[in-house]
Amino acid sequence: MDNTLIRQLNRLFEEAAYEQDGIEYWLARELQELLGYSEWRNFTNAIEKAKLSCESSGQLVVDHFVDINKMVKLGSGSQRQIDDIMLTRYACYLIAQNGDPKKEQIAFAQSYFAIQTRKQEMLEERIALNERLHAREKLVATETELSKNIYERGVDNKGFANIRSKGDEALFGGSNTLAMKRKLNIPKNRPLADFLPTITIKAKDLATEITNFNVKKDDLKSETNITKEHVKNNRDVRNLLNKSGIKPEDLPPEEDIKKLERRVKSADKDIAKKKLKK
Repeated sequence: MDNTLIRQLNRLFEEAAYEQDGIEYWLARELQELLGYSEWRNFTNAIEKAKLSCESSGQLVVDHFVDINKMVKLGSGSQRQIDDIMLTRYACYLIAQNGDPKKEQIAFAQSYFAIQTRKQEMLEERIALNERLHAREKLVATETELSKNIYERGVDNKGFANIRSKGDEALFGGSNTLAMKRKLNIPKNRPLADFLPTITIKAKDLATEITNFNVKKDDLKSETNITKEHVKNNRDVRNLLNKSGIKPEDLPPEEDIKKLERRVKSADKDIAKKKLKK
């Protein structure tokens, strides 16, 4: 396939894309022509195979193949309603994968949508990494505020560690900070939160925010009273998670947040270098 044809096909596929609510999609009737199918009946066979592939991959078919109706003009000037399908990038990729790679349009589409799908996956992964990093930074700030609040009320660093551990015990169904580190195989000298999934980090942050609020509002003093408040808040957050079938102690650990931080910073530097070269 020569470069001229590749550029032409790339332009056609780009121009055929639509966007709704931030989601990119293609219409099956238009994709049919782009992929070189002369008959809709033959193209729907490829779509059905793609749906089976979608289902086998664990994805919901309705999330990627949306049936619609649209009006088209006839030669007489009248209009007729026809069936069509809104296809996500992933749906287009699966359709291309079930096509004949000997056809130039199919061969191009297989590469085009594979690359586009990978870009989307990388973007989603990056967003998830940033969300976890921001959640961790937020928890650090909230816990720092709590340590200042309780220090002003006569509780030292050891007392703060005890309060936080008792809070973890309430959140993790009876397992304190040290017990959770053993369970998740986390080094003793590393913070537990550096290895927790985003939802658990946010749960800890919410409970700590409530503790901060009530310590100041009720002017709580002494390690005993503040511990009681923190335990209650963590237990309440745990109950909320349990209503959605989430048990924090059963969630697997995630990659060390420090490694993620280094990876994100390294990726940012690479992006900056590429921009400078342009």
